[in-house]
Amino acid sequence: MNTFTKTLLGTAVGALLGASGVWLLGNPDEGDMTATGSERKPLYWVAPMDPNYKRDKPGKSPMGMDLIPVYEKSAGEDEAGTVKISPEVVNNLGVRTATVGSGSLDLDVKTVGYVQYDENRLVYISPRVEGWIEKLHVKAAGDPVRQGDPLYALYSPTLVNAQEELLLALKRDNPVLIGAAVERLLALQVPRADIDRLRKTRKVSQTITVAAPQSGVLDNLAVREGMFVKPGLSLMSIGQLKHIWVIGEVFERQASLVKTGDQVRMRLDYLPGRDWLGQVDYVYPSLNAKTRTAQIRVHFDNPDDFLKPGMFAQMVIETQAGAEALLIPREALIRTGSQARVVLALGDGKFKSVAVEVGRVGERQVEIQSGLKEGERIVTSAQFLIDSESSKTSDFKRMAKRDQQGESMDVKADADSRSVWVAARIDSLMPDHRMVTLEHEAIPDWQWPTMTMDFTVAEAVDMDALKQGMRLHVQITNNNSGGYQITQVHIPNEQGNDAMPAGMDNGQHEGMDHGDMSMPEHSEHQGMNHDAHDQKEHNHD
Repeated sequence: MNTFTKTLLGTAVGALLGASGVWLLGNPDEGDMTATGSERKPLYWVAPMDPNYKRDKPGKSPMGMDLIPVYEKSAGEDEAGTVKISPEVVNNLGVRTATVGSGSLDLDVKTVGYVQYDENRLVYISPRVEGWIEKLHVKAAGDPVRQGDPLYALYSPTLVNAQEELLLALKRDNPVLIGAAVERLLALQVPRADIDRLRKTRKVSQTITVAAPQSGVLDNLAVREGMFVKPGLSLMSIGQLKHIWVIGEVFERQASLVKTGDQVRMRLDYLPGRDWLGQVDYVYPSLNAKTRTAQIRVHFDNPDDFLKPGMFAQMVIETQAGAEALLIPREALIRTGSQARVVLALGDGKFKSVAVEVGRVGERQVEIQSGLKEGERIVTSAQFLIDSESSKTSDFKRMAKRDQQGESMDVKADADSRSVWVAARIDSLMPDHRMVTLEHEAIPDWQWPTMTMDFTVAEAVDMDALKQGMRLHVQITNNNSGGYQITQVHIPNEQGNDAMPAGMDNGQHEGMDHGDMSMPEHSEHQGMNHDAHDQKEHNHD
């Protein structure tokens, strides 16, 4: 066999073996392609901004955004809402975690209070007959008085007549009349010593001196010498400082925690290091309608008279411990308008935001009734940023490690995405505030539906050129603070000026149809209130 024949035979055998290998290897790939090509069926659809809003078919979320399909998790695939952060970013964000534990929540209530007299030991001085104040022995509120000290001298015709009746009864030596006259004088607050002096001297006194019924501090002095007084008029009061009350204000949510008999520790900001110990004497049954707080009354001993009515005090009420429950640090809880959430640390840089049901809230810890298990790890720092990504089931690309070139490209893309052009109609103008209300078409890039919104107008835009009812194109820019501003406008030719606005990219504007500026009727939007929703949505982003 010559050399040419051998070469030809070898080539044929090699081609045959190669074709066989391709066929053998091609069959499994074809089967895989068939399996992969078959479209997976969604389990359900969820709202992009609220994963708890689920539907069994496509549609719109309450915010007007398209629902996102959720598929069955395949082997090795993370469940919806799970985000992954590189170790470098975890370190840069300062992510800290804590373990879900169990125990009794420390519910000591911190509040403020105001010192006042013990009303059980507060005495009001009021005359029982009408007359004139001849002599006032006390001059100013706050003066200390002792029991038996004279307060004022009163001239009253009624008291003079009552004394004369006693003298007449004594002259007749009638025990019944004498007893009745003495009882009347006592009822009119004539001291027993003055009655004994009258029986002894048989001489009527024109004035009667009223003495202090107890020792204390004079308060609410409302009388001066020469004044005419009548029964029922409060002349003054005498309060004691050895025992005082402190009226505390407790928030509505804490009112049920405080019970009569709870120990209270009080201190004053201007006297550090000294504590007063007392207990809750009474919990008032109603709330203050203005402050939404419940009042409590605490009794304190004040042997050195240091505490004075009107002082402001800080109090800590030691409430009774509750039942054992799951506890997490208070800073780990994320509260929204409709639910409470925490961020689970799943390990290997994976995190997931979950909804929880919150029980009682303490100063440092929070009770969790459902949504967590004991021993799970939760995020206590930088959880708000992680929650914003997990809530939208984001791929978390902006937290992945990337090179400098990729970062610069993302910065440029982000800047471009902050501005869009859209056709709109001016609904109303507020020139003094440089604000305008627009009915604009849908903005697919931002997932905005057709709606009516208020915008501020940049200084570069001429407000005088804008008229109510005008149809035009506007550039809406999302500033760094989360607000939206009209930065450029384009008015079609039939309304005045068809010139291209300065700084406008022709590629952005060339796709707009200037001939058809049709907008939905205002009646279709008058029931829609998108302003607060969209502002909140994009602030969240």
